[in-house]
Amino acid sequence: MVWNLPNTLTATRIALIPFFIGSAYLPDRWGLILSALFFSLAAITDWADGYVARRSGLLTDFGRFFDPVADKLLVISAIVLLLSLDRAPLTLVLIILAREITIMALRERMAGLGLKVPVSGLAKWKTGFQMTAIIMLLVQDGLFDVPFQWPGLFFLGVAAVFSLWSGYAYLVTAWPAIQPKR
Repeated sequence: MVWNLPNTLTATRIALIPFFIGSAYLPDRWGLILSALFFSLAAITDWADGYVARRSGLLTDFGRFFDPVADKLLVISAIVLLLSLDRAPLTLVLIILAREITIMALRERMAGLGLKVPVSGLAKWKTGFQMTAIIMLLVQDGLFDVPFQWPGLFFLGVAAVFSLWSGYAYLVTAWPAIQPKR
């Protein structure tokens, strides 16, 4: 396996998870601000690793497998953290969790059939709203006393809608391939 910059960014995203979670439990609002900064850095690596890999032709089997795993670990950790801090409603968290787990399983099944599931435009929008919502809900009202709670909840709601919509679109597209052969 060739180790390259995109793979390093993916591994960094996974390594940042304990830091953004641990920071959230530091006393004072600065812990949550630090947590949001660690999460933001991890979110940037999500965009950067794919961009660099595609632009430079540095696609690897490691990246194909671990990039989506790193994404799921980051998002699941973040929304569970928000739930534990009482900053995200259970319903939205469950919708996002269900979609993430279902699509990860679908991708595994499709890979087992030798088929790929390309990332859809809907899923990219979902990710953008989700990442923005998580950052807003982490800082909530701790950044220059600007209230981010309501916009954060709105963006999380939009992310949940895009989660359902993109998840449905993936399932409809994959359905013929995953049906049992008769």
